[in-house]
Amino acid sequence: MNIGLFTDMYYPRISGVVTSAQMLQAELTKLGHRVYIFTTTDPEAPTFESKVFRLPSVPLFFLKDTHRMAFFYPPHLIYKARKLKLDVIHTYTEFSLGFFGKLLSKMYSIPMVHTYHTMYEDYVHYIANGRLITRRGAQRYSRVFCNRADAVIAPTDTTATYLKNIGVQKEIHTIPTGLDFMPFSPARFSSKDLAKTRTELGLKPDDKVISVIGRVAKEKSLDVLIEMMPKLLSMVPSAKMLIVGDGPVRGELTAQAKRLGVYESVIFAGLKPWADIPKYYAIGDVFATASTSETQGLTYIEAMAARLPVVIKKDPAFLGLVRHKETGFIFEEDHEAADTVAYVLNNPDFAKRVARRAYAAAQPLSAEVFGLELEAVYREVCGY
Repeated sequence: MNIGLFTDMYYPRISGVVTSAQMLQAELTKLGHRVYIFTTTDPEAPTFESKVFRLPSVPLFFLKDTHRMAFFYPPHLIYKARKLKLDVIHTYTEFSLGFFGKLLSKMYSIPMVHTYHTMYEDYVHYIANGRLITRRGAQRYSRVFCNRADAVIAPTDTTATYLKNIGVQKEIHTIPTGLDFMPFSPARFSSKDLAKTRTELGLKPDDKVISVIGRVAKEKSLDVLIEMMPKLLSMVPSAKMLIVGDGPVRGELTAQAKRLGVYESVIFAGLKPWADIPKYYAIGDVFATASTSETQGLTYIEAMAARLPVVIKKDPAFLGLVRHKETGFIFEEDHEAADTVAYVLNNPDFAKRVARRAYAAAQPLSAEVFGLELEAVYREVCGY
């Protein structure tokens, strides 16, 4: 099959959407399909990319550090899509490349599959503090876009239920994004290599590291984790929070850490190449997230693949895989975060046993299963 993936975000950007698209591209290629990526231009993108077509784009004004949006659909790419004889179009966004995918689907009568990756109602605060686009408006927009696809992919049952509740009537397939577990194996890194990375970050040998990986944005609730630090340090004085990633609220979080007097215990490592991300899990003692805006939340699965105990805030998106003190650790209220993280850090042997069970529980989320399940959906919408 000839498959076109349409996404506003792609390499060299780092996000769950990018990981999903790259993973799908790799798995479908292994299955013998030809996969073409349509995405935005990026000043940091490689000069040459096989089977990748980039549309002229500009930084998104309210997420300019991390997101871009195409502003023009070049006629030669419209013609190119026709020459590729695409059997199916798979959109990963409801915005610029999503529009482009839908346009091509309509022009050339190509079946379109759409993955709902983002709870947009959790992002309306970026635009005029939610006064221009309301949560209800975001729901309506998502409903209309999904209903114009031939099939919809939801990463979790919770997301599928949400889409049905807002009025999506198209067939919804629940297919969690898969993960290649191999790069996250801690055995890939020597103790010397990890010690070198810790030293470069200013970590001492006996520091207990809370790894926080991902975009530094309001909806990720990193402020909850920083707010817990004074209490956590009273219980675990050697605790250090390592934040790997960047985004629009980094300045606010830096100011918060200084105000709370914990700035020396919070390390903002910034953006790192995707190939290096597994190393930042490997130097951690626990992974933590307080986000409740995920459709799936790939970073906690990456942490499980890295055999790192995970601490999450209770959220339906996680509960199919994370069970308290069985495959992870859950807190319900923000004020419970410090106690939960301290428990993990102060009980390393038990935490390691939980992490081993989590690794086993995450095995069905392999990249191979992901590719096969998407292939089956493509064949269904194409009538093969």
